[in-house]
Amino acid sequence: MTGATVASPLPGASAVPPSTTAKRGVDPRWYSSSLLTLIIVVGQWHWNILGDSYVPWMLALGTALLAEFTLHWLATGKGANLLSAYISGNSVAFLMKPAGGLLWPFVVCSLLAILSKYVLRYRERHLWNPTNFSVCAMLALAPGTCAMLSHEWGNDLGIIAMIWPVGLLVVWRARVWHLTIGYLLLFAFFAWVRTWFNGHGWLTELGPVTGAMYQLFMFFMVTDPRTIVSGRGKQMLVLVLVALTECLIRLAGDLDWIQAPTAPDGGGPLSFLLYAPPMFALFLIGPPALWLQLRTQPPKR
Repeated sequence: MTGATVASPLPGASAVPPSTTAKRGVDPRWYSSSLLTLIIVVGQWHWNILGDSYVPWMLALGTALLAEFTLHWLATGKGANLLSAYISGNSVAFLMKPAGGLLWPFVVCSLLAILSKYVLRYRERHLWNPTNFSVCAMLALAPGTCAMLSHEWGNDLGIIAMIWPVGLLVVWRARVWHLTIGYLLLFAFFAWVRTWFNGHGWLTELGPVTGAMYQLFMFFMVTDPRTIVSGRGKQMLVLVLVALTECLIRLAGDLDWIQAPTAPDGGGPLSFLLYAPPMFALFLIGPPALWLQLRTQPPKR
């Protein structure tokens, strides 16, 4: 997870320049996967976020690993580094909450995540964070069937205090700490702005940032080295646009410009946006920003 990355010809390859990796001695993705493992272990222990059955988790993780290995081998004839697929598969496992205990969404969501890395590409870079793309696609295409983990994480400050030190170590080592801290501050600012329009208390508006989705979002998605623009100033500009878009989506729901999915009529055509405002904001802003930057740069040999 580096701010200015060197484009790699392979979707499964490390986004960290070889000299940087050698200097640090450890692939930064090991830190990311360790943090994700901690989130899953703590979340399952405290809130049972994976459910009573581990079958969905095995399906999501197994599909991601198998798809990554197969597609990378077909593309290069070589074995793949599976750390990225490990992160995607586990993320899908605890974020997706299909209706009626359905299992196929875990398989489809993980498969879409890995496929997006190999298909939705421009100048040897995939444009969407894999999990962000697949989860948003499932929520948009099957809103009556697929939902996300949301308030189940609660706002237990003790658990947050356990996860954040590890998370900050991860993003500091990857030199993208400014994105995680930046989004947290931007969310707090725009939460205050929303109180001008919806009449809610500021602490009420701050509540969602303690949820599981935001832990994943701030530590893994807005800092994804393969899908963020290069240059700290440009990264912060994109971050502001993502946070502003999320604020507008939330306000649209508060002011009934977008009907909630739980509305008596099932919500309007854009109701799925309210399932995960930050993820849809990144989905809409991040890839076009990366595409524009890559388009203005000379192609790498």
